[in-house]
Amino acid sequence: MTTIDEIRDNFELLDEWDDRYRYVIELGRTLEPLPEAEHSAENKVNGCVSQVWLQKLVDRDDGAPILKYRGDSDAHIVRGLVAIVLALYSGRTPQEILDTDAIAVFNEFGFRDHLTPQRSNGLRSMVERIKTDAREALAEAS
Repeated sequence: MTTIDEIRDNFELLDEWDDRYRYVIELGRTLEPLPEAEHSAENKVNGCVSQVWLQKLVDRDDGAPILKYRGDSDAHIVRGLVAIVLALYSGRTPQEILDTDAIAVFNEFGFRDHLTPQRSNGLRSMVERIKTDAREALAEAS
């Protein structure tokens, strides 16, 4: 999986938004396939115009739980946005998730000016879903 720092570096190299959109779509193609059984109502993210699913996996080996995610969408560009969200949040502790300002990262990438309002709302819905999972995991751990 591509890291958020690699994504940030690649965005800096791409001057044109057409190239950035193609890169986001390519990131979506790198996602691990989500089994059809995981395209469920439980995993569906509400608030997205496109269909988006996030499957949460919790690793509870030692210390704080680690939240890992797999995701998918029925739209190419949104699948790429899912890949960026997962690069930012998957494999992190609940506290790290809550301490990470995804909107600041998305603004840094220029998404505020280059995504439709519907896609921006969907992006916020994905982030809020993951932050809710993090808050619940913290509550369960205490």
